[in-house]
Amino acid sequence: MAGVSQSTTDGAISIVPANEASWAELQSIFGTRGDPSWCQCQWFKIPGGQFKALSVDERTSLLQAQLETGPTGLVAHLDGEPVGWCAVEPRVVYRRLQNARVPWARRDEDPDDPDVWAVTCFVPRVGFRRRGVSRALAEASVEFARDRGARAVEGYPLVALPGQEFSWGELYVGSRSVFADAGFTQVSQPTRRRVVMRCELGG
Repeated sequence: MAGVSQSTTDGAISIVPANEASWAELQSIFGTRGDPSWCQCQWFKIPGGQFKALSVDERTSLLQAQLETGPTGLVAHLDGEPVGWCAVEPRVVYRRLQNARVPWARRDEDPDDPDVWAVTCFVPRVGFRRRGVSRALAEASVEFARDRGARAVEGYPLVALPGQEFSWGELYVGSRSVFADAGFTQVSQPTRRRVVMRCELGG
């Protein structure tokens, strides 16, 4: 995947695989406080007590090691400034999804299908939220997954109704409108507040 560029009212957003961004850029997006900084995008990969047993430094080391073996997501820049992260990999990598209700309820899906990818997390940098960063990342995730042989890519966002407010701790999975704008289609609604959005890539 070559770098993807999109224009917004706030400037030009460019997106690259995460291992093509610097470590300092990625950490500036995660920040030093709040969920992204202590999670280091490991929550979906490490189930239950194993995750809790790891220190932040250990989670950070895991992310660094993952990036050394290949891209584990995408990094967005706005006019050259690092402004967002999106986690997207084969669905089987996210071990916590295996026992979660949302991905599988009311669907006949093989959890071990390696050709289905998942977008599990968005982190727009503090100060750059509500500026189209997550939408741009969701759009780029489709081509990113397609280029790597995915048959489909899906996400598990919140249903955000007009005027409804969420904390960013809830919206890390994205909103339904973000995925819909990126060409994803709703395939199920396992709970009142969560849906499964999917983009078929062929193959």
